[in-house]
Amino acid sequence: MKVFALDPLPSKSEPFRRSRERFLPEGSGCYVLATFDSRVLYLGLAENIRRRVNQHLSSPTKTTTTPEGRAVLVHWLETKETNKVERTWMNIHLISEGRLPALNSVYSPTST
Repeated sequence: MKVFALDPLPSKSEPFRRSRERFLPEGSGCYVLATFDSRVLYLGLAENIRRRVNQHLSSPTKTTTTPEGRAVLVHWLETKETNKVERTWMNIHLISEGRLPALNSVYSPTST
């Protein structure tokens, strides 16, 4: 599934590299790790997007190549409704692909 299929759409993006982390917001929101051609590999939420993406940059699991490609872009949407947006994105992915994104290991539905 491609990033442009998400609703609401992420509003910004940067390369998934340490040299670009300073351009990520320190606020709350939802984010997507994606391949060069915008294939969704991971969906997440964070109270501090910059800090959380930095944690992923230190994770061999998130920086390794998957059968679908390697995460090279991070897209995000700043929002206070992180649970609602993340669950919506997960549900869109599940309906489209019949499974979680390649780098997500848990789907924990929350009531919103």
